[in-house]
Amino acid sequence: MNYNFFALISRMKYIDRWALMRNTRAENLCEHSMEVAIIAHALCIIGNVRYGKKLDADKAALIGLYHDASEIITGDMPTPVKYFNADLKAAYKQVESIADNKLLEKLPEDLRPSYEEIFKPSDDENEIYMRKLVKAADKLSALIKCINEINAGNSEFRTAKESTGKAIRSLYKELPEVLDFVNEFLSSYGSTLDELT
Repeated sequence: MNYNFFALISRMKYIDRWALMRNTRAENLCEHSMEVAIIAHALCIIGNVRYGKKLDADKAALIGLYHDASEIITGDMPTPVKYFNADLKAAYKQVESIADNKLLEKLPEDLRPSYEEIFKPSDDENEIYMRKLVKAADKLSALIKCINEINAGNSEFRTAKESTGKAIRSLYKELPEVLDFVNEFLSSYGSTLDELT
């Protein structure tokens, strides 16, 4: 029997993000997911090293890689639409869950449980915290996109940067790893290659 899971996942490169906004450089879901994975991994390492957490940074990276995989089926729903009100948010969460299940069905049954651990959260306290860091990494990736667009002269991303920055600042108390990342790494984004090296 032939299974389609990985062929579907490889289509993440065809899902464009920020579709309602003029972009100086298009960003696809594959690029975004890699950045989220890298940042989520870093946030967990910061949590473990500096805050005595026992987070699985490798699993956080995997969750980051697959966190928007449902968009292969649903497409990218713009944030203002997705979170317009509680009813729409709940309905979209349900659609995402159905899409995730449809993807998981494309795996052989013996492999499915390993991927369900990535796609579906558990009640474990450390995992709940780790998944919050993955969501924070998702917001940080969005902020980085806004910074890059504004630095390229695209004022279209000005209000997105403000609202995303506000959302990230609201996480500082609960997730100190996010504040550390912002203070120590965020200002480098938007620098030239010569400045970085």
